[in-house]
Amino acid sequence: MVRVAVVRDPAITAGIGLWGAIQSVSPSFGVELRPVGVGDAGEIERSLAAFAGSPNGGLILTGSALAIVHRDLIIALAARYRLPAVYYERYFAAAGGLISYGYDTVKLYRLAAGYVDRILKGEKPAGLPVQTPTKYELVINLKTAKGLGLQVPDKLLAIANEVIE
Repeated sequence: MVRVAVVRDPAITAGIGLWGAIQSVSPSFGVELRPVGVGDAGEIERSLAAFAGSPNGGLILTGSALAIVHRDLIIALAARYRLPAVYYERYFAAAGGLISYGYDTVKLYRLAAGYVDRILKGEKPAGLPVQTPTKYELVINLKTAKGLGLQVPDKLLAIANEVIE
C-alpha cells in the first residue's frame, strides 16, 4: 500500500488534530495521503471512486457523526473498490469493515456516568481530572479480508481482541 485516503470531517476540531497526526507519521510508512470529506454521500462516492482509480490504495476512517451516518456507504465502497480499510470503532468491523482499532466506548460511558454522579453530588466539574482512554480494541473481520484477497498474519490475529469469521 502506497496511498491512503483519509475519510474525515474537517469541520470538527478533533478531526483537524487527527489529520495532523496522520500527516506527521505517513512519511515514515512511505504512504501518500489524500483527504476525503464526509460531507455528503455524493462527495464520498466521487472521491473514493477517483481514489480507487490508481492501484495500491487503502482507507482510514476517522471518527465523526457524519462517518456514522455514512457508515454503510463507506464500508460498501471500500469493498467495491477493494480498499483495505481501518475504522475507529468496533461496529464498523462488525458491519463488514476490515479492521477497527479504537477505544472501548463502553468503558468511556461508564467513566462519564461516574463524572455525572460526582457532579450531582456537588463536585465542581473544573476540579475533576481529565481522563483519556486506556483500553483499545483491535477487531478483525476475516470474511472481509477473504473478500479482499488478503491473508491476515497469525501474529496480528493473536493480538486481536476479536476476530469475526
